[in-house]
Amino acid sequence: MSATVVALGGNALMRPGERGTAAEQLANLRRAVAALQPLLREPGLVLTHGNGPQVGNELLRQERAAEEAPPLPLWLAVAQTQAEIGALMSVELRPALEGREPACVLTHVRVAADDPAFDRPTKPIGPFYSAEQAETLERERGWTLVSDANRGHRRVVPSPMPLEIVELEVIRRLSETAVVIACGGGGIPVVRRGERLAGVDAVIDKDRASALLARGLEAQRLVVLTEVPAVFRNFGEPGQEEIRALSAAEAEQLLPTLAEGSMRPKVEAALAFGRETLITNFEALESALRGDGGTRIA
Repeated sequence: MSATVVALGGNALMRPGERGTAAEQLANLRRAVAALQPLLREPGLVLTHGNGPQVGNELLRQERAAEEAPPLPLWLAVAQTQAEIGALMSVELRPALEGREPACVLTHVRVAADDPAFDRPTKPIGPFYSAEQAETLERERGWTLVSDANRGHRRVVPSPMPLEIVELEVIRRLSETAVVIACGGGGIPVVRRGERLAGVDAVIDKDRASALLARGLEAQRLVVLTEVPAVFRNFGEPGQEEIRALSAAEAEQLLPTLAEGSMRPKVEAALAFGRETLITNFEALESALRGDGGTRIA
């Protein structure tokens, strides 16, 4: 059975200016599910999603309540938000599936314990702190914090490469009868220690994990939904140009010109997947599926 993996961007759950209440996220998901209608009837559909704002909110709650309840490690915050977002997505998906069921899989993703990313934390997470608080946190918790000139100091964590979707076979079997929600936030990062898995404090890029999942499922197509309708040349400049199609070689050449924290990981994910990838947004999805929008990377 062929499969399609759809990676939902952050705007599926939260929009600029929102606080991330359950009501806000449900309203955004209702719009997202309506846009996904052309794909919901396909067999073998698997949905992935980001969780950056939700993890940030969870870490903030833990900081504020630290004197009453012990803070949990970051990898468990990823697990908590996978369940949170999975529950919200299931509520909105069920009426649209016409008898099929949504199934949320808490997904662990293996990384290498010696990944160089662990020596160079770069991914900002959580709240901002004063210089005095940052010094204390670095000393007492061993965190790495970086300064933002306008907002204070913020924790940064490693973003290692995903190597293995631990629950891959479970996801494959479930996708035969259900629409599966998996790899939330890039997955719960773990390393192998003998026969056991051990959680590590890191954040895995959602698009990289989605590509790895799609490759493992031998999916026919990866759909990456983001905030813009397509990949652009010279994005944000007066002469920006929407790109409808790219070969793998053309995508490789374009990579150095793309923003590191925005479109570049999505094009990298397409190249890692190695089959047809469509990059677009919710508003343009229907026309992009017809070939009238978005960017296809072959």
